[in-house]
Amino acid sequence: MTTLTTGDVNRIDLGIESFGDENAPLVLLAGGTTMLSWPDALCVRLAAGGRRVVRYDLRDSGESTTADVEAPAYTLRDLAADAAALVDALGGGPAHLAGIGVGGMVAQVAVLDHPGAFSALTLVGTRSVAPGPPDDDLPDHDQGTMSRLFARPMPDWADREAVADFIAAGAEILGDDPVAARAVAARIWDRTPLSTPPVHMANQMGMVFSRLDCTPRWRERLSEIEVPTLVVHGRRDRFFPVGNAEAIAHEIPGAELLVLNGAATAIPDTSVGEVAQGMLALG
Repeated sequence: MTTLTTGDVNRIDLGIESFGDENAPLVLLAGGTTMLSWPDALCVRLAAGGRRVVRYDLRDSGESTTADVEAPAYTLRDLAADAAALVDALGGGPAHLAGIGVGGMVAQVAVLDHPGAFSALTLVGTRSVAPGPPDDDLPDHDQGTMSRLFARPMPDWADREAVADFIAAGAEILGDDPVAARAVAARIWDRTPLSTPPVHMANQMGMVFSRLDCTPRWRERLSEIEVPTLVVHGRRDRFFPVGNAEAIAHEIPGAELLVLNGAATAIPDTSVGEVAQGMLALG
């Protein structure tokens, strides 16, 4: 069973969806930026493994409070505080926190800044520095792939079918399943609370993060993380190449690295069982 609701956290509303027994140990899935970055099948599999699974939209995405996607009046630290406050509001702490993509950046900072709120950490398809140029020892986006992605004309963001087609074509360039990406893009479009083109663009592409204050750095603090940690990454990820995951796993004490050989930026259906097994093993 799943329920869609909105949680009042830090004086904002966060769109959330729950799976499983409300009395089971909590797994909180931070969107990247919307909750639909997390596959339905993974949520169901984790719930079947005896967990209460809650996935949620970050601010300015999905059904969460949307204010100004072009000039966010909050920081990465505020998003991390949202995760900790949501655990408290749900009454399931300490929780297993998981973040995917930019949500993985939120999750890293949340565990560092609010360690008492979390019992385990899963990081999927992310890196340990903010959007922008990476550290010299970390691999950057594949430039050929980025050139192909951004050479395309933008769609009419008010046209649902055009947006879905655009996202599907981008997924194919990135090495993800275009059919699955198109379906998710359509669902994201349907859930977008405001119909203005900038909001649709932000929901589909996570544009808020390009304008977000992500200082101070946190990579140098990764050794402070004491909770069991799983780092998951697609071998074929051209956006955040797998060396980023290898660095995170090396810098977090005792972290386990799970590389999905057939995956790129998204978790494909064929990898759901493997990811769920790794997450459930953390406790």
